[in-house]
Amino acid sequence: MNLERYSRQILFSGIGKAGQQRLAAAHAVIIGCGALGSMQAEMLARAGVGRLRLIDRDFIEESNLHRQIMFEESDAAERLPKAIAAANRIARINSEVRAEPVVKDVNYSNIEELIRDADVVLDGTDNFEVRFLLNDAAVKLGKIWIYGAAVGAHGVQMTIIPGQTP
Repeated sequence: MNLERYSRQILFSGIGKAGQQRLAAAHAVIIGCGALGSMQAEMLARAGVGRLRLIDRDFIEESNLHRQIMFEESDAAERLPKAIAAANRIARINSEVRAEPVVKDVNYSNIEELIRDADVVLDGTDNFEVRFLLNDAAVKLGKIWIYGAAVGAHGVQMTIIPGQTP
């Protein structure tokens, strides 16, 4: 781990060296790599979270580029899957982070497999069906998950810790 890279986070009393080491060892799963999910992925990569699983079934379109900051015109021209383009960008941002792209539809048959080994799961989706599946699987597996949504100019988030919070 490059301590100089994270020196400002290490100086922050809420993180410190031990916290930065925990970040480097952490595994986060982000479901949905659109506007919210791509921002989550980029910020976690910049913070030094060691492993990111990026899950999205969609492909980048030109209409995504104004709000999905991780993606570039060349990604849309090539019609890259969002998960793959996000993993490529993370490799350029922070080579210490292992980004695993998963181009897949999240559903009842694979949700548990996709999050089973995660320390935390972040919701970057845009539909309630997947959120309900995510909630059920996270509660069953005891996984912390962070609900997030943005509509228009409004955004909401809530951290759910199974057995401790609603």
